Amino acid sequence: MKVLFPGTFNPFTIGHKNIVDRACSLFDNVVIAVGVNSEKHPDAKSSASAVDSIKRIYKDNQKVEVIGYSTLTAQVVKEMGIDFIIRGIRNSKDLDYENEITRVNYTVFGVETLYMLADPKLKEISSTVARELHKYGVEI
Repeated sequence: MKVLFPGTFNPFTIGHKNIVDRACSLFDNVVIAVGVNSEKHPDAKSSASAVDSIKRIYKDNQKVEVIGYSTLTAQVVKEMGIDFIIRGIRNSKDLDYENEITRVNYTVFGVETLYMLADPKLKEISSTVARELHKYGVEI
């Protein structure tokens, strides 16, 4: 089975890596899909940079594929013949946000989403916090 792990990954954190690594033990293939989001990635160039850096992390893992996309996530799932979307959940705020998207993906496209709870040691890590720390020169 094949699963899609979508996000902007700006930046790709150890929390994201933890979800991918755990998903690799459950699925035959994990596709990390870096989406273009004008609020997080101002342009396709920075999205392409994220794709390249994530590819380097998984260069020796044959189960992981990294792609960029700028369409609806559910469209990528359908086009690539992927079985599920997987999302990491850190807290109730994440769950509320993801539930809205999950309902649309299922109702409109028939795409199932599976949730993985964040590792408790990593649940406080977010890309937003990582970006803010980096902005002010804090080593991350």
